[in-house]
Amino acid sequence: MTVKNMVFIIIGTLIIAFSTAVFILPFNIVVGGVSGLGVILEKIIPFEFFTVSVIISILTWAVFFMGLFILGKDFAMKTLVSTAVYPPALTLFAKIVSREFLGGFFMLNTDSEINLIVSSIFSGVLIGLGCAITFLAGGSTGGTDILGFILSKFLKRLKSSTAIGIIDGAVVVIGMLFLKDLVLSLLGVITVFISASVIDRVFIGARRAFVAEIITDKHTLISRAVIENMERTTSIIDIVGGYSGRAQKMLVVTFSIREYSELISIVNKYDRKAFLTIHRAHEINGEGWTR
Repeated sequence: MTVKNMVFIIIGTLIIAFSTAVFILPFNIVVGGVSGLGVILEKIIPFEFFTVSVIISILTWAVFFMGLFILGKDFAMKTLVSTAVYPPALTLFAKIVSREFLGGFFMLNTDSEINLIVSSIFSGVLIGLGCAITFLAGGSTGGTDILGFILSKFLKRLKSSTAIGIIDGAVVVIGMLFLKDLVLSLLGVITVFISASVIDRVFIGARRAFVAEIITDKHTLISRAVIENMERTTSIIDIVGGYSGRAQKMLVVTFSIREYSELISIVNKYDRKAFLTIHRAHEINGEGWTR
């Protein structure tokens, strides 16, 4: 992971932590993930020390170590930066939601219905933006995403994206039962929907995948790295340079947005002189992709 990618992951994580502390936690909006679990558990655990921030920090690290032992070191490293930054950032941003900080500028009136609706919308936008930046840098936000990957690992026919959706949905339903507030639960669903829409728009304009065409003399090395590291198949096509007339090889790879940074890194590692073209794919059907 490059320093640039790490910086972007940190920025994305800080945006998520800020949104959660300012817009989600004060209103007890259950949006799924560890923040939703934190809101629920705070109502269940009768100890003053276990604030939402403390509970979320414990859950974040607990899930990380589960991913480390079950999914392996390579996967865990993608979530390490966010896991390390998110808990202290959330605790820090939670402190600015007070009357002592800038005269209570970030302290919203929780009794106001307008503030509740605005918080739901803006939290969805900011969380989606933070996740998008993190994914674009090749990282992962961790949390219940890790639980989804673990579930899909044992249930082979269950896609990780579906598993993550099931877990987040279950958190929202549990929150509905414990908080007994239908409005907050529905606003949580709206927040998740907005967040997912923002991720799609920021990354790929509502498209799901990319196609890369790589003209390189190192096609064998790059192809092997893509297959082994990204678990994506490749196609190698014989081409002839229009200007040089020289016979060459072109590597074709289809990949998701989360693998964007990884593909660029692989190509740069083996051939910095490679000619790389990336297209947005409107739809991809076949093995490894949904129909």
